[in-house]
Amino acid sequence: MSFAGFSNIETKFAKSVANFGPVLPGVLLCVVLALAGKGLRLVPGLDLLGPMALAMALGMGIRAAMPLPEAVMPGVRLSAVTLLRAAVVLLGLQLTLADLLSLGLGGLAVTTTALFATFALTLWAGRLLGVAPDLARLIAAGTSICGASAVAATRSATGAGAGDTAYAVACVTLFGTLAMVLMPLVPPLAGLDAAGYGLFVGASVHEVAQVAGAGFRHSAEAGEAAMVAKLSRVLLLAPMVLVLAAWCRRGRTGDTTGEGAAARLPVPWFVFGFLAMVLVASSVELPDPVRTGAGEATTFLMTMALAGLGLSTDLREIRARGARPLLLAAIAALFIAALSLLMVTVWM
Repeated sequence: MSFAGFSNIETKFAKSVANFGPVLPGVLLCVVLALAGKGLRLVPGLDLLGPMALAMALGMGIRAAMPLPEAVMPGVRLSAVTLLRAAVVLLGLQLTLADLLSLGLGGLAVTTTALFATFALTLWAGRLLGVAPDLARLIAAGTSICGASAVAATRSATGAGAGDTAYAVACVTLFGTLAMVLMPLVPPLAGLDAAGYGLFVGASVHEVAQVAGAGFRHSAEAGEAAMVAKLSRVLLLAPMVLVLAAWCRRGRTGDTTGEGAAARLPVPWFVFGFLAMVLVASSVELPDPVRTGAGEATTFLMTMALAGLGLSTDLREIRARGARPLLLAAIAALFIAALSLLMVTVWM
């Protein structure tokens, strides 16, 4: 290669470093908070919470304790938006269409009915309680689909505020953790076998990690059934986010004041990346190290994203929302648990 060729490569590299420079402090801060969130799970009592919720709480604490330097904000915004979308794309490698089919028609009927009914009920109850539509949608997505990941993906596609998102993540973390602790008490009371209990847990508990905790505490068979049922809900993340994004865009562009057009939302292309990864995982036998590595990368990127979200959230905004959204999240959590249990005991 000629000297000119090396010079061109060096120039491009220098430009890339220069472009990355402004976001580096904020990204590094989010990395530190994500690592701290993972480490805090080793503390007794905090192991019930996921690293995402812990990293977000740390970010919110830092934001409340001190003003953030402007130098970190570009990286914080990159983590909360771009890295979140990358995590959603990678999440697709954890899912296959074979997982969905292995659930059977009865299991699919339970999970999809519980998901859509809970989403609709939450939006309806949110209107009755006077909860802001953006926040009600986030709570509905987190409760009915897959916890903090669904909240974050919905926020990225619908343009909801950081305060609403943090409140919704806190709600689904709280009630998902309660479900993980209390649900192992259900089988003897409801007469559920391992497979039925696993389906019940997978159809109703919020986070994937919470589903694993509640399912495997009963037995390996229940844990595996719970994870398959949960994956069927996660697969519906993509179509739900696309529908919500289209709904929000239509509402904003239909604003007669002209403000909606200025706030027009982008098409959530990352959702198509998620679907593409599902197709890849479904058509190619990925080596276990690849799937495991992709799963760990997904969790870490999502944890960084929620750390960035915490750093962007003012606690006063959350307090201003009052207790009604918390009541809405409680109603949604009780509804999806009761409906799932009813369907499992009647249909299965």
